[in-house]
Amino acid sequence: MKYKSKLYNAEKINNFRELVNRYSTLYSDKVAFEYKESPQSKEHITITYSQFANDIKALGTSLLNLGLSNKKVAVISPNRYEWCTSYLAITTSGMIVVPLDRALPDNEIKDLIIRSEAEAVIFDKKYINVFSELQKEKNSKLSHYICMDNLDNFSSYSNIIKDGYTSIQNGDNQYANVIIDNKKMSIMLFTSGTTSISKAVALSQSNICEDIYSLAQMTDIRKEDTFLSFLPLHHTFESTCTFLYGTFSGITVAFCDGLKYVQKNLAEFKVTGFVCVPLMLEIMYKKIKKGIEEQGKTKLVKNMTKLCNGLLKFGIDIRRKVFKQILENLGGKLRILIAGGAAMSKDAIQGFLDLGINLLQGYGLTETSPVVAGENDKFKRCGSVGFPLPGIDVKIDNPNQDGIGEIAVKAPTVMLGYVNNPTATSEVIKDDWFYTGDLGYFDKDGFLFITGRKKDVIVLKNGKNIFPEELEILINKIPYVAESMVYGKPLEDGDYKICAKIVYNTETVNEMFPNISKEDLYSKVWQDIKENVNHQMPAYKYIREILLTETPLIKTTTQKVKRHEELKIILEGN
Repeated sequence: MKYKSKLYNAEKINNFRELVNRYSTLYSDKVAFEYKESPQSKEHITITYSQFANDIKALGTSLLNLGLSNKKVAVISPNRYEWCTSYLAITTSGMIVVPLDRALPDNEIKDLIIRSEAEAVIFDKKYINVFSELQKEKNSKLSHYICMDNLDNFSSYSNIIKDGYTSIQNGDNQYANVIIDNKKMSIMLFTSGTTSISKAVALSQSNICEDIYSLAQMTDIRKEDTFLSFLPLHHTFESTCTFLYGTFSGITVAFCDGLKYVQKNLAEFKVTGFVCVPLMLEIMYKKIKKGIEEQGKTKLVKNMTKLCNGLLKFGIDIRRKVFKQILENLGGKLRILIAGGAAMSKDAIQGFLDLGINLLQGYGLTETSPVVAGENDKFKRCGSVGFPLPGIDVKIDNPNQDGIGEIAVKAPTVMLGYVNNPTATSEVIKDDWFYTGDLGYFDKDGFLFITGRKKDVIVLKNGKNIFPEELEILINKIPYVAESMVYGKPLEDGDYKICAKIVYNTETVNEMFPNISKEDLYSKVWQDIKENVNHQMPAYKYIREILLTETPLIKTTTQKVKRHEELKIILEGN
């Protein structure tokens, strides 16, 4: 099977200046952003595309007047309008943007500011303490501190914007005269991990624009869409797919009030789609399934699903009408979900598709701007991440007898390299191929499947390979399990015992097993592991030991489990 791409948004852009021009020419009066001042507020604030474009130009003009041409400017905040304006103002003014992880502790923020050599920072009031300390310590290159919330002792973001508008009115054309080098580093992104081991990825505007063009050939995102933004914008998955590709397509970006308000926001913003990680979709699917069971409608939904899927074969789609009540609980308008970053159970994937929601799985890395492969509107296969995007070459390096090997990528979306780290760059980029560190295979029809990280594979003494994600998917299907991590416990003979750390959902456990003791719960979990996981696997993959906890696993802000940190805690006996 060969996927023939369809171009949904035909105009290719080469840099972010062309993207901003698109805002003014194609979508001028359309709403670009919608948000509330607080979760309790009923008033919705809207920003049009023309206002967005003008704010970008005004802020860019002021930054140039501060003498920041060709300098690095850091940005850190929760997802908000000012983050988006800052990102594009910096990059369209010939500067380098340094988006920082909003969840980092103060000491790591300081370290990354110093490492990045940023000379200005635009930040949310949440970070007032860390930047007050940096001001006093004077051990960074920062000379301009711009607060989005206009606090004392810092430059006012709103005043900076006003100054820019005044300068433009007075004939200041610095911004208009900036020439963008499409191939030069414009975005400096730190990979997740502690600051001592995190690497700074250098991306150009061309890298990201190429990815936008490839995405435009894969899925139909329309200017009528409203996407909810809740994954952190500093990460390329949310930044490229929701913010940059989304606004390229003319959507409205609605800022989430917080994870606990997602369901409420879906309805009040009339959300049609969002980008997320599988963990969230797994939780949503479990809640949907639980609601159906509590209403005693499991058999009815099962029968109607069979009917709907049967009619689909004849081109008749009645799913959204049949399951209207369920969809109303998701806001009623939700039509598309884009997921990536981890494996997802086939049950959850099929569950959303059965409801008439177009669930697309994708695969990518920060170093590839980020999307490498994705399902498209026509071709899907449960468990796969679809086809390589148009213009992106993917190969499986040194495959084993099952066709599994390291995924390597050659594309115009591949990073320029790691900043000031030629050794690390040369370890992953060889003969123009970027070696991802991920393992996977192609099936006979060309669908790409990810089996796990190369460094996470457990290699037994007999040479057998165990991919933790395969077992974790089965564990996570158990109704009361919130998440899990499978790992190899070193044995004295050099082999590994396969173990699992299992996080249970306290609320679900109390509902399913009222007043159950810790000992009885442990026994129940063991029984379910044996029946639902081990019995589906060959003996060498059996889980032999479990740890049970209600404490969530340590994760990055994009909800990826920090396996190394978790394993260290486990093996130290804590």
